[in-house]
Amino acid sequence: MKRKLFFTLLLGTTIVAGAQTKSGGISAEMLQQIARQNTPTASDRAIRNALATNAIDNLAKNQLNAGDLDTYFSVETKKQSITDQKSSGRCWMFSGMNVLRSNFAKRTDSLTVSFSQDYLFFWDQLEKANLMLQGIIDNGKKPIDDQRVQFFFHYPLNDGGTFCGVADLSEKYGLVPSEIQPETFSADNTSKMSSIIKSKLREQGLELRRMVSDGKKASDIEKRKTQMLSEIYHMLVITLGEPVKEFTYAFKDKNGKAITPAKKYTPKSFYEETVGGKLNGTFIMVMNDPRREYHKTYEVEYDRHVYDGHNWKYLNLPMEEIEQLAIASLKDGRKLYSSYDVGKQLDRKRGYCDTENYDYASLFNTSFNMTKAERISTFDSGSTHAMTLTAVDLDANGQPLKWKVENSWGASWGQQGCLIMSARWFREYMFRLVVDKQYVSEKLLKEYEQKPIMVMPEDPLFLPDE
Repeated sequence: MKRKLFFTLLLGTTIVAGAQTKSGGISAEMLQQIARQNTPTASDRAIRNALATNAIDNLAKNQLNAGDLDTYFSVETKKQSITDQKSSGRCWMFSGMNVLRSNFAKRTDSLTVSFSQDYLFFWDQLEKANLMLQGIIDNGKKPIDDQRVQFFFHYPLNDGGTFCGVADLSEKYGLVPSEIQPETFSADNTSKMSSIIKSKLREQGLELRRMVSDGKKASDIEKRKTQMLSEIYHMLVITLGEPVKEFTYAFKDKNGKAITPAKKYTPKSFYEETVGGKLNGTFIMVMNDPRREYHKTYEVEYDRHVYDGHNWKYLNLPMEEIEQLAIASLKDGRKLYSSYDVGKQLDRKRGYCDTENYDYASLFNTSFNMTKAERISTFDSGSTHAMTLTAVDLDANGQPLKWKVENSWGASWGQQGCLIMSARWFREYMFRLVVDKQYVSEKLLKEYEQKPIMVMPEDPLFLPDE
């Protein structure tokens, strides 16, 4: 036994040694070169000791940029209550609903409303389940390792999204007040519910693929899909509650006092009263993607919430033009849906984003020199979080100095629930903006109506906002 063990260990050592010297691997000689170039200095040892018991950001914080924060804004929309998405990826819905309730308050002047995220999230998840199952059917004759088939099985469901979802879902299913259908634990904490439903959808997707492969009639496949969606509906009712069908509601002022008679509504009639009509067709979506040609329109296939709804379609513009669209809207008191790579250079305690908040280069004695386009192309940066753009501070020439957003992480976070962004950070890490057409020039509106160039959802910039 000992001889066999010795021989096995010797053989294993030989195989490993061979693997290490294979071209492209880390050879012993290469490792020596690496080590020789990394002789620790006294400064390195001090940093290593400090990092053993401290967070990287605490040591990388740029003290020259940590003074009192200027909170004055020359252009600011009316404040409203701060929401909290908690442990969910529904920032797109919170930001979109912030815009809708702000528009309602601006139009009515004295009335306020808060929309139920739980209600619309129920329909979002059911519609996304159908999008996945129908996508499996549409691509049922392709091999299982086809890129599009893999996309549906990899992302059968998610709680992220874009403003397209707010528009399509609210138009189709209406809206209800948050008091009528409040949040549940699974709405606030989506991961477990989502994981369970994803497993069920993958199982259902395999069955639908077999039906397509076996040549089953389209009507039979449709019937089976409907039965599958009934199972998903049941799972959503268990976790999110039954969607409200009718309710009685009286509008309140900003102090919470009811100032209208109580009235019966359906979700659709409540949508009509608070939003006032269709959202689709009233706005354009713009994006800053320096990898692609500006003043061209792009559309992301399957980047939608509803199978028969709208893909994310956007006009690609330089940041300077996006800034002017935002300024025009804010000057007229209109908040905007917007999205960012919020984790980059974020000082959470102060609620401040600036490119000079942390000096990681000095801490690690290196440099970080990628451009915005290069960061996107390599998955180092992208649109990760939607927030509601509410204010801008302009200099004497009308150029932005800083920006302000309402976040959905609760009122105790940052600047009383808000986040301030320097102009230089905004240009590097802002990506998406939804603008009402009344603030868009005829030239840009015409460009938006170009035949879009189709791009795929696997693109690094088109993961859903969370």
